[in-house]
Amino acid sequence: MKNYNYNYGNGDNSKEQHISILKLMGVFSLLIILALSTQRIVSGVGFSLNCLQYLKRAADANTVGLAQKNLESAIIYLEEKNLTNGVVSIFLHQPKNDIGYFYTNLKASLKELQEVTDKTTQLEKTNVLMKLRETLCDNSDQGTTITCPDGISIYPHNVLFFWIFMVFGTYSIVFIVFLFLKVLDV
Repeated sequence: MKNYNYNYGNGDNSKEQHISILKLMGVFSLLIILALSTQRIVSGVGFSLNCLQYLKRAADANTVGLAQKNLESAIIYLEEKNLTNGVVSIFLHQPKNDIGYFYTNLKASLKELQEVTDKTTQLEKTNVLMKLRETLCDNSDQGTTITCPDGISIYPHNVLFFWIFMVFGTYSIVFIVFLFLKVLDV
């Protein structure tokens, strides 16, 4: 039977090499977390600018024409980004995270707006606008918010983001604890 003896040099030098490797891996993990966090923020801002703000404007519109124009802009963005079906949930596929329902609801609202004609009474126009606002908005503790699936801004990469955050986030926490203990000389 062979005995594999991995000698990394003297004990102090190998310990320093291990610590250097751990530090390098920790810094790498922190950089990955920073890059993904930045990407998530950029995606969220992009989604807000190109979709959510148009939905808010459509909900706030006083005329059918304004509502239709802004709703169309949001729908065009969703179609360009292929955000027309799927579920943003990773483990629990909850109905509130169904992109297909969200998109279909927006398309149905747009169709109702497009069916308004010059012959439509002002009361009917007002009812269509009120229905649109009820479809697009929710009231919460934070005020009025736009109804949309959580995490849609990074879809279809939700699972990838989750696992990378889990792996590198866990290692980053271990690295930070390690550095803290090293500073305390424990």
